[in-house]
Amino acid sequence: MSEFLAEDKSPEILFWVGCAGSYDARAQKVTLAISKILHNLSIEFAILGDEESCTGDPARRAGNEFLFQMQALQNIEVLNGYGVKKILTACPHCFNTLKNEYPALGGNYEVIHHSQYLQELINEGRLKVEGGEFKGKKLTYHDSCYLGRVNQVYEAPRKVLETLDADLVELKRCRTTGLCCGAGGAQMFKEDEPGDKRINTERIEEVLDSGAKIVAANCPFCLTMLGDGIKAEEKQDEIMVYDLSELIVQSNSW
Repeated sequence: MSEFLAEDKSPEILFWVGCAGSYDARAQKVTLAISKILHNLSIEFAILGDEESCTGDPARRAGNEFLFQMQALQNIEVLNGYGVKKILTACPHCFNTLKNEYPALGGNYEVIHHSQYLQELINEGRLKVEGGEFKGKKLTYHDSCYLGRVNQVYEAPRKVLETLDADLVELKRCRTTGLCCGAGGAQMFKEDEPGDKRINTERIEEVLDSGAKIVAANCPFCLTMLGDGIKAEEKQDEIMVYDLSELIVQSNSW
């Protein structure tokens, strides 16, 4: 069951929903999927609700250090005030900022990305994947920059996908040589450079070359960019993009 931390609960984890997971219609589906998994496994978790603010990642990447520190210190004050120890997030950008950048400002927490948490739950036997829904279907995985190359998390998402019994194929550029979706480093919020080929279109060309009909992602920015790339190639009726959590929910028919 989920609670607001202000309700004086001490749950197993704090679910950091993030800006995208709160306000973006596509990412909200991921928030719902993760919540369904936690509820079905009877894992108590809390959220900050209105007390959660942007981690400050876009501000720092765009060069506004003052705004980043203002947002970060506000969040740290709230988190420390509730005595938060463990944070779960579905956004690699939030994951990186909370895990690697908040400690310098006094925010020290165990931060885990949902792909890592799903693998832990599977390894512990708490999460059992029924399978069948995706058995034999050709599926590929897109490494997000901030989970992959920045934080070296490559195997956890793949281990989760292996439980689906799908035909997992790798993209031409993956793991340490993975190609950015084009939205990181605050690029999500600026216009494309004139004359440049859109990176997400180039990434979808690699998806098409792989023959995969399902693309698994782990980042709200990647979900948006990959989805837009598929639309640009007019392949939205042939290729679907899902977050790892959505695939788990679909496989278990929750």
